[in-house]
Amino acid sequence: MPNPLHPFYSLLKACEPYQASLLAVTKNRKEKEIQDLYQMGQKDFGENKAQELIVKASLLPNDIRWHLIGHLQTNKVKHIITYVSWIHSLDSLKLWKVIDEEAKEAGIMVNCLLQIKVATEETKYGWDFNELLELLKNDEHLNFSNVRIRGVMGMASLTQNQAQVRAEFKQLHQHFIQLRDEYFKDNNDFNVLSMGMSGDYQIALEEGSTMIRIGSLLFI
Repeated sequence: MPNPLHPFYSLLKACEPYQASLLAVTKNRKEKEIQDLYQMGQKDFGENKAQELIVKASLLPNDIRWHLIGHLQTNKVKHIITYVSWIHSLDSLKLWKVIDEEAKEAGIMVNCLLQIKVATEETKYGWDFNELLELLKNDEHLNFSNVRIRGVMGMASLTQNQAQVRAEFKQLHQHFIQLRDEYFKDNNDFNVLSMGMSGDYQIALEEGSTMIRIGSLLFI
């Protein structure tokens, strides 16, 4: 029987007032740990590495919705395309083109999020927002018919400064609103703002997140 005190249930409850969803991050987690969460009702799982996602998707129930949340190299797209429901890390025009080409070849539609960089660390990936705006202005993205842009993803800086974290999430929310209103106003599916992890999800929810990505808090 599921343990009613498991943090899974408290995280779901935390999401409720914000109408946000919970993405369980499975980095370094075993099949049994994932299966336990699945039995509690969790269907959306996120993996950082393409190869790990393929292995886990092959072993676990086929109604799981797998999200690739880590940096994705273009040469890995063809390998994961039939396993993923979502790609959170769309961060370049080149990657956008490749995802679309491989999705067409597979005869599927892939949900993607535009990853935007708001953190200060050089190691963080994502579009520079102004460069993304320039790209969207030329309408080339409208040709990518097998990629469904569902919204925006981003990460705050890894810092104890909660004011900085909040400011970065607020900025990401503003970017989301601007993109929705200026470039995706006819796309009713553009409704996801994926931000917030185990250490900062409450701030992210308060700043407009519609999907939090939680790993360590879920696996106790």
